[in-house]
Formats: sequence, C-alpha cells, structure tokens
Amino acid sequence: MCARIGGVLVAASSAFGQAVSTASIAGTIRDASGAMLPGVTVTATQTGTGLTRTAVSDATGGYLLTQLPVGPYRLEFTLQGFRTSVQQGIVLQVNTNPTINATLELGELAETIQVEANSPLIETRSPGIGMVVENERVLELPLNGRQTLDLIYLTGMAAPSGTLSGARGGQASAGSPGTIAVAGGLPNGTAYVVDGSTHNDPYNNAAMPFPFPEALQEFKVEASALAAQYGHHSAAVVNAVTKSGTNVVHGSGFEFLRDDSLNAVDPFAAIGADGRRRSDGLNRNQFGGSIGGPIARDRLFYFAAYQRTRVRRVPTSNFAFAPTMAMLSGDFRAFAAPECQGGRQVNLRPPFVNNQIDPALFSPASLKLTSLLGVKPDTACGQVFFDQVDDSDEDVFTTKIDYTVSGSHTVFGRLQFNKFDSPTNYDGKAAMSFTTSAFKNRVYAFALGDTKLFGNNIVNAFHATINRGNYGKEYVPLFDYSDLGVKATPVMTDYMRLSVTGGFSVMGPGALPTLTPTWTYQVADDLSVIRGRHQFGFGANYIQTKYDSTSFLAAAGNTTFTGQSTGLGLADFLLGRAASFSAGTLTGVHVQSRYIGLYAQDSWRVSPNVTLNAGLRWDPYMPVYSKGPVHALRSRSLQQGIEEHAVSECGRRARVSTRRGDARQLDRAQRSLERCAACRHCDRSEGSRD
Repeated sequence: MCARIGGVLVAASSAFGQAVSTASIAGTIRDASGAMLPGVTVTATQTGTGLTRTAVSDATGGYLLTQLPVGPYRLEFTLQGFRTSVQQGIVLQVNTNPTINATLELGELAETIQVEANSPLIETRSPGIGMVVENERVLELPLNGRQTLDLIYLTGMAAPSGTLSGARGGQASAGSPGTIAVAGGLPNGTAYVVDGSTHNDPYNNAAMPFPFPEALQEFKVEASALAAQYGHHSAAVVNAVTKSGTNVVHGSGFEFLRDDSLNAVDPFAAIGADGRRRSDGLNRNQFGGSIGGPIARDRLFYFAAYQRTRVRRVPTSNFAFAPTMAMLSGDFRAFAAPECQGGRQVNLRPPFVNNQIDPALFSPASLKLTSLLGVKPDTACGQVFFDQVDDSDEDVFTTKIDYTVSGSHTVFGRLQFNKFDSPTNYDGKAAMSFTTSAFKNRVYAFALGDTKLFGNNIVNAFHATINRGNYGKEYVPLFDYSDLGVKATPVMTDYMRLSVTGGFSVMGPGALPTLTPTWTYQVADDLSVIRGRHQFGFGANYIQTKYDSTSFLAAAGNTTFTGQSTGLGLADFLLGRAASFSAGTLTGVHVQSRYIGLYAQDSWRVSPNVTLNAGLRWDPYMPVYSKGPVHALRSRSLQQGIEEHAVSECGRRARVSTRRGDARQLDRAQRSLERCAACRHCDRSEGSRD
C-alpha cells in the first residue's frame, strides 16, 4: 500500500486536534516576586452560556485549557493565601491559542483583583500563517451578494481561480461561487471545515455553500507550517464556526434591495420598440433574519437563521442570424455583401453562380427547422432578436442546537439547507434562446459534535458529518430530429443540438439536462492528554465520498454547419450539407473514494517562553473506485437478462437480448449498435444507474 507520511514538525505551537472549530488558552501564573505558582485553580467561564472549564497549574506555574468553544470568556485564578484574580473581556476566536498569564498577590481569598482584558489577544504560539475574520467584519463589511467566502480575500494571500463547474454549467449555486487559491496552493486544494466537519464538494473539491453572514460567527484562514492535525488537502485550511444560542435571546432582521428604478440608464443597452434604451428591470431582493436563545438556561440553546434571495429582471436581449425570405427563395446576394459579412464580400463556391441557389436543392429538414425557430428576420442580413430569461430563487436555512450535558460534557448538532432554483432561459418563442436548462439544486449539510472531559487532563472530541448535494438541470423538451423528418441517432426525445457558423444555434451543451449528485460521510475523533509539560494529541479522520453523475451530452447528438461546402454557414444549412454529426448514448460517472488520516502529536512546554511541537501524520493512498458501469451497455444488466431495444437509421427494430453470463452476446450486442450508428433507446427504465 502506498502511503504519505508527514515528517516531524517542530514549531512554537501547542493546539491541535481535528476539532479545529474550537480554541485553547494557556499561560503561566506567578506571584508578585515572579516565582512560579503551582496548584492554582483556573476557571474559564463562557459568559454567554455559563459553560465552565477548570484546570490546575503545574509545578512550573503553567496551565492549559483546550477544546473551548469560541466566544467571550471570564478567567478566574484562585489559590489559598492569595487574592483572587479575574480577567474579563477575553474573546476566543476559532482555532486560536492565546497566552494569558496572571500574577497573584498575597492576601485573603475573598479579595479580588479584576482586570479588563479589552486589548486584542496576540497569537504567539502557532507556527501557521493565518488570519481570523471575526464576526464584526462578517456582518459589517459590504459583500456583493452577501457571499461570505469573498472575505477570504481579506487575508491578502488568496486569489479567485475559476468555477471548475464542468457539467453543472456555470454557477452551481449562489452559495458556492467557485474555487479560491490560497498562498499559491492549488485552487481546489483548500480544505473547508465548518463546525469541525468537512465542507468540501466532492464534485470539484471547492467549498459547499457557505453560511450567510447572519449565520456565520467567524472563520480563520491558515497556510504554511501547519500542524500534524491537518491533512486530506494540500493547500490552506479555512475553519469556520456557525453561531450558537446563549442565555439571552438575540435576533436580527434584514433586507437588501437592488432595483432598476434606482439605476442610471445603461448607454450600451439595446434599443426597444419605443426607441429608448432597454432597461434590465433588475429587482434583487435579499431578506431574512436570525434568532437564538436558551431553551433551558445554562443547559440547552437554540439558533436559527434564514435568508431568501429573489432575482427578477427583464430578459436580456440577444441576436442571431436566420434565413431570410430572399435566402429561402435562393438569393444570397444581400447576405453575402460586405454590409452583412463584416466588410468583406463572400461569393458562394461553384457550382453556384451570382450567389444564388436553386431552392429545389434545399433540404426539407432544414426548411422545417427554419419554420420551428419561432422568429423571422426583419433585416436583409437575417438578424433576429430574442430574449433570454435570467431569474433565480435561493433559500438558505441554518439551525443549531447546543446542549451542555454536564460541566464535562457538551453536544451540538447543526443543519444547513440550501435550495437554489433557476428556470430555463428559453423565452417560449425563439428556439435559439434555449441555451440553459432549469437549475434545481438542493444541498444538505449536517454536523454532530460531542466533547467529553475525563478529569482536567483528558479531553475527547468526536465529530460526525453527512453532506448531500443534489444538483440537477431539468429536462425541458423542445423538438428533435424526428420532428424534422430525419431518422437520426440521438436517444433523447424533443432534444437536438445544432449550430450554424455565422448564423444561429439551438440547444447548446448548457441546455442539456444533467445530474451531478454527491454524498459525503465523515467521522473524526481527537483525544488530548496533558501529562506534566506535555500535551499529547491523537486523532483519526475517515471520509467517504460518492459521486453519481448522468450526462446527456452525447445522447442529444450534435450537428454543425460551418460553410465548408459553399462558403456560408447558412447556405450549407439550407442545403443540408453538415460538416459534422455525432451522437451517442447516456453516459455517467459512478465513483466513490475513501480517505483515512491518522496523526499523533506532542506539544512540549520546554519553558514558559518556548514550546516545541512535534507531530507525525499518516495518510494512506486509497484510489478512487467504481461500483457502477462506465458505458452505455451495462454488463450487469445484460447478464440479468434485461433487454435493450434500439431503432436504427432505416427504422428497423434491432432487439438485443442476452442470457445470464453470455459474454459473446454482450460483444454481439455492442457490434449491433455500432452498425446501427447508435440509436434511439426505447426502453430506458433503468435510467442512468446499474
């Protein structure tokens, strides 16, 4: 088995564990003379929820509190014979490890010295290069579309790197704009962690839809010299934490409106029938709110947030070139003139003379398609205008429950649901306006966390994750080759792809229905043990992903007219002289992958000012595997005797039937389909799956 083993890491750091959505506090306690004070009880209280954690300083006066939820804290230091010292205003941020020292003075225990720690806490022990984007910036900074992932660019070491959308076609969801390269790393090599759970999309390894500002507490971006806890991805790590409820009920409401009535006229917009510049009619409305509070004080808390984004606009105006009445009568003189050909004169190739063609030579299928275009040219160049719909609706819901079982045991559960719908851009009239199918995306992200203390020196954190991405472009029927009187190959009804150079196109790749669903399952456990000056950490992370796609790209066929015969694409089209034709069957990718990561780490506090961190990580290589077919003729289906029917070009019905385990029949079936030049499947009861 191949494996990747991380080398020994030595750095000034002490926090580790897969539960990177938490924070730690460490420090040294002295008396007024500067001598170390052992046996001091340190109590950390999260002021919002009443959660308390305690530790006792060791022989060198050092203490350590790990796996603390982020938020505001109050620290109390007590020792018999000394005045109690209290520090307030401490705010712990995600995956930070501030050093908070204390000095105790002689006196009665009942006497208290209170310190307001309003100054920023400095990270002095982490070797990684990183930056926390705290809640104030998440809420207050202006964001285009309120996309919180854009705040990663504030770190100064990030750059946009494209969508990697592939078959999903452009923007898969308003909550996931694309990939981000951090510190020169791979654009899809960044690990996204939300509440300690993986949040990467198995399809393109980009981030799944991130929480919107009202639901996101904060996040931290880290790169370079990372500890052994990190694995699975080669570049940076983005650790995010969603909001939680507290003992006080808090809520918010918001609405953001962009409307065309508030905008200036676009000087480059198309001119409408009234002679004025057309308005895009944009109405973009984002609204929602959040609420959080206690169900049982100091024990059980809730938080919920909702955002809806509604976009409506006047369909955008586009144009193409279609056959004019003159062309349909065989006269291409006006269309071939410089006024219609970018300043150059085009002459049809022989045997055609004077840019004219006998209409009797025209293809009946081409004439039929011309009548189905839905628009008629009103210029000598054949220019036609059409609109394309561009609306969308997105709903995002996040809810979280936090439960303090006891002072040593806490549990949380978080669910995020994203719903994104966008209709087809087909305007219902012009066939050439249909270039994008309707999006219908659903994304679910569930995380469960359990943190348990076994005494003051042992902390265990467990996480379980289920992520489900149901991405799809819906089937929007229009017409196919049979509607034109052509007995052709494609297996899809009411779909056909066709493009004419210098003319028009119908049903491009984006108009085809596509399914790209994903599943992610994760379990991770981290154990932290403190022994003297050593903090030992051990962790395991298991992730299984599944990707089960269906593509109709080849099934719709594709015909192109480039003008290679006559010199004009539209002339080739009317004559039926295609430059290329291709067709196939439904295709799909049905793959799964497993990831296992193990690590061990020792944080050794050599002195109050020096900490050595040594770690070892093991990531065995586990290849991607497939349980499903990768070809149209599914071998398992054939072995089970399932029949597949095909209709050949000449209309004959070819019946392919096999017996269980008959490999010769499988080969014969494949050759039969090849002879038919691929064909229309009449029985697709299995869909795209085995």
